[in-house]
Amino acid sequence: MEIRKAKLGDVEEMYELVNKYAGKGLMLSRSRSMLYETLRDFIVVEIDRQVVGTGALHLMWLDLAEIRALAVKDNYTRQGIGKKMVEFFLEEAKEMRIPSVFTLTYQPGFFAKLGFTVVEKEKMPQKFWKDCINCPKFPNCDEVCMEYRVK
Repeated sequence: MEIRKAKLGDVEEMYELVNKYAGKGLMLSRSRSMLYETLRDFIVVEIDRQVVGTGALHLMWLDLAEIRALAVKDNYTRQGIGKKMVEFFLEEAKEMRIPSVFTLTYQPGFFAKLGFTVVEKEKMPQKFWKDCINCPKFPNCDEVCMEYRVK
């Protein structure tokens, strides 16, 4: 298993993986354009030269980053791949001295096991809401907001 920064050639596999989950209502869809524009935020997990997982750490502000679009192929779930990606992002945040990492998720149990705690969306800084305005679920978001305080 290799975790690495995403490359241009990964976008199609990332697009298929993320939007498969989005089609089930488990995460927000991502356009190819959005993936290309934010490619530097993304990592992929490869096993036998096949992309089996992806996700992004998106910088929001001086003191805030978001883990988004975390997805693992169905036949690779429950093997620690998602956990490894989150740990990778938390280490990146630590290196950049970002004190707070949050996520909006339908899988709060997964993130709680990694040290995230539930926070009220309304208490998040205004910068947090920038992307929410364009979400089809806004203002009736049913995702759980969770935060990790980087040590």
